[in-house]
Amino acid sequence: MAFEKQIEEHEQRRAKALAMGGPEKLARRRAMGILNARERVEYLLDPQSWEETGLFGTSILAEMRDETPADGKVTGFGRIQGREVGVASFDFTVKGSSSSTTNEKKIAHIKDVAKRRGLPLVFLGESTGARMPDIMGATGMAGLGGPTRFHRMRETPWTSAVLGHAYGSAAWHACVSDFMVMRKGAIMAVSSPRLVEMATRGQVDPEALGGWKLHAETTGFADQVVETDEAALDAIKQFLSYLPSHHQETPPRLPVPEGSEEASKDILQLLPQVRTQVYDVRKIVQTIVDRDSYFELKGRFGKTAVTALARIAGRSVGIVANNPLFKGGALDARACDKITSFLVLCDSFNIPLIFLVDQPGFLIGVEGERERIIGKVINWMNALSLCTVPKLMVILRKSYGQAFVNMGGGGMVDDAAAWWTADVSFMDPAAAATIVSGVTEEEAPERFHVALEQMERETSAYDMAAVYGVQTVLDPRETRSYLARMLDIHQLRLTKGIGQHLMRTWPTSF
Repeated sequence: MAFEKQIEEHEQRRAKALAMGGPEKLARRRAMGILNARERVEYLLDPQSWEETGLFGTSILAEMRDETPADGKVTGFGRIQGREVGVASFDFTVKGSSSSTTNEKKIAHIKDVAKRRGLPLVFLGESTGARMPDIMGATGMAGLGGPTRFHRMRETPWTSAVLGHAYGSAAWHACVSDFMVMRKGAIMAVSSPRLVEMATRGQVDPEALGGWKLHAETTGFADQVVETDEAALDAIKQFLSYLPSHHQETPPRLPVPEGSEEASKDILQLLPQVRTQVYDVRKIVQTIVDRDSYFELKGRFGKTAVTALARIAGRSVGIVANNPLFKGGALDARACDKITSFLVLCDSFNIPLIFLVDQPGFLIGVEGERERIIGKVINWMNALSLCTVPKLMVILRKSYGQAFVNMGGGGMVDDAAAWWTADVSFMDPAAAATIVSGVTEEEAPERFHVALEQMERETSAYDMAAVYGVQTVLDPRETRSYLARMLDIHQLRLTKGIGQHLMRTWPTSF
């Protein structure tokens, strides 16, 4: 056979590259129920769609070439639900998937192709950080990075999964992404616990340093937390289903699931008649959107607000809703960050925004001021003013103070409605009555109630509609049909659904 020697050598090299870190390391992962880098790619992508790039890459150091199949990062292109994507899957079985000259070139290549050809990117992160033999010394440092390594102009969506120990590059890519899902048991930090212990001369708990609870509840970097690798990959698939492949197209419109219209008929059963009684707004949202389309982001962070992707009449929408179940819906510093980040995401990828309002204002006090809430309020307001996608607002119950504007009031949205349960004012009428009268209800009931009567004047949905502060008053059961119709009316026809993307350079991490 012609070229028999070359064919044999090619197959041997190919087999060596595909063998990754060897059978023992792969078996250990399998015993732990953790997928390897190539299994993750296989699970993520449509069958027979994978086209690898850089399979024969190795370390630039001659003495390490035999130990570095594919140089520890599996890169290439494939399809998710029929759409082309770029993928970088970090292979921890090869030198801990440490970053080196060759594998950084591989990642740079798929970033470049994704940017020029309009492909979403997926990073499956697990890494010890930089590879010391490559990076040590002035020569190694001089070859680092470049100005475009983490250059985000949001031309295409970036997604990440943290699926093990993720330090250095794996952490950077996770935090620069538009969506990050974290598997329980994974750790994400700037440096490994061992290095931190050497620097601080004290013991470090990996979970406390960078576990899922920290990033889901305190930093807010984790948009979702899951139990398994498979669940993380499913979350990436679902997230991408709401987004376009790139910023110059609209999100895909899907068929409306059967029964989506029925849930809104029960909406009044979920809303307490007593205005001060709490409820979970997520249940309200799920009666309004298409069945099974609710996809919450940062659900464990800034819980006084809900941010979620969903669909209404098959269209992707971004939902921002106050949740009275936590702190009565009062907006704290974390909720401000969470909402601002979400506005940027939706505006960057042509997703209309819907505000469902039931809030008593911003959470005031020493703690909030120390968390820089003033700046976070204005960042949110600035972001909202820069949004050029369609924006709709429905006031469910109360809407007080400056947060009235941040949640879309005062002309900040394209169309506004209020349920007949709405109550709008500068602050809670009872609090205002105390300020005006100088007494509490307990101290001087009669005087207090005179002031309260004054403060409660002209705060209803109909008072708001009378001065065209909202365009209509809704029976809550009409909300879904109203929003679907408004989405039809407010399509960006002149630009074929594409916004101006004024925040495309806004930081992805707050």
